[in-house]
Amino acid sequence: MKKGLILLGVISGGLVIVFFWVGNNLDGLVKNAIETYGSQMTGTKVRVDSVSIRPTKGVGIVRGLVVGNPPGFRTPYALRVGEIFLSLDVGSVARRVILIRDISVSSPDLLYEKANGTTNFDVLERRIAEHAPSSSGHATKQENGKKLIVGRLVIRNAKVRVSASFMKGRTISLGLPDIVLRNIGKSEGGVPPGELGRKVGDALKQKLERTVNFGALARSMGDSLNKATNAMKGFFGQ
Repeated sequence: MKKGLILLGVISGGLVIVFFWVGNNLDGLVKNAIETYGSQMTGTKVRVDSVSIRPTKGVGIVRGLVVGNPPGFRTPYALRVGEIFLSLDVGSVARRVILIRDISVSSPDLLYEKANGTTNFDVLERRIAEHAPSSSGHATKQENGKKLIVGRLVIRNAKVRVSASFMKGRTISLGLPDIVLRNIGKSEGGVPPGELGRKVGDALKQKLERTVNFGALARSMGDSLNKATNAMKGFFGQ
């Protein structure tokens, strides 16, 4: 009996220490999780400046998110985000489907680069898809995990810098219209986190493809180069 009480005390004390440690290091744990699993999913270096979590209020803020480029691309990164704000229904956290009220992505800086017949975002999309297979192919595995419904997701004040192999690391800046998605995963009864990321990535990719025309960019730069060459020939009397 005495040994049983000692063991119970040790276990209870250990649980208190664990909960205390997690409670005081939650921001650090989330930061490490984003960097670790983000890097695994994208196959690139993912880093975060800081994370601020307020569990009782259901609010989280991620600042300074940077997603590196896959090998073969010259620009220093694919995506850099100033701030991501998330608000969720605290009562849904214990349930199988978590309800996220709002995700706001502010001032993302995208480096959209084309090389070897593909773009850096195409490569990232394929790698994420490999780690987040569709629910139709792996239903049993995903049914046991948490799913998400997002009421509203907004990407605002985005800046896109475009590059291609013929530009040798140089970029051209373009504006990108705001992106607003509503009720993500609602019709499906929730989607896994990887599927949420794919839906957001698809929306972003569509905006990029509508905004950026690499063929026109190549022709434009070719015309500019020809004009500059002709001007130099004229200057030297050739």
